[in-house]
Amino acid sequence: MKIESVKPTRMELLNIRNRLSLAEKGHKLLEDKRDALVERFLKAIKERDDLRKEIDALLAEAFDALTDAEMIIGIDKVKRAVDTAQKLEEIEVYTENVMGVKVPRIREIDFKPKLNYSLSDTCARLDDAFVLFVKLIPKLLKLAEVEGAIWRLSVEIEKTKRRVNVLENILIPRLKETKKYIEMQLEEREREDFFRRKRMKAIMEKK
Repeated sequence: MKIESVKPTRMELLNIRNRLSLAEKGHKLLEDKRDALVERFLKAIKERDDLRKEIDALLAEAFDALTDAEMIIGIDKVKRAVDTAQKLEEIEVYTENVMGVKVPRIREIDFKPKLNYSLSDTCARLDDAFVLFVKLIPKLLKLAEVEGAIWRLSVEIEKTKRRVNVLENILIPRLKETKKYIEMQLEEREREDFFRRKRMKAIMEKK
């Protein structure tokens, strides 16, 4: 598992030790980043789930009010009233850097549409539905923002996990094995040099 074609020299040993030290530091940093990203991801999941519950409850209430309005004044009048409603034309999206991950953000809007339909031709339940649907708009935009962040974070978590695994299971073990191989080769050379010097000394003493 050692690095191929490595020369067992002291210079190469120093190089391998430096690379191993950098790899271990990088591994620790990536582990910390992965853990922080997972924590942020789980918070976003909880925020999304809470928002969905709020939205589902509001939607149910809004549609109940709308159904009541249709029964009171008729579907055609409700449709005509809805057609007069002010539309949300556009939203501003930007990105924010969260631990190296660009997550989408939606600029807060001050969207407060007015009741443009005739109050004499409608009913209070239509007004209730209107208010509830308007209340839903910022929550739906926030949900879209959170969903986008969850997706971006999940992609970055997977990339970070892969890098951690490569360092942990391939590069660091290979560098350690190479370091051990060079150290053994250098120790073997030192022993050979020691015994060679010893023999030379013995020969010189005999002469």
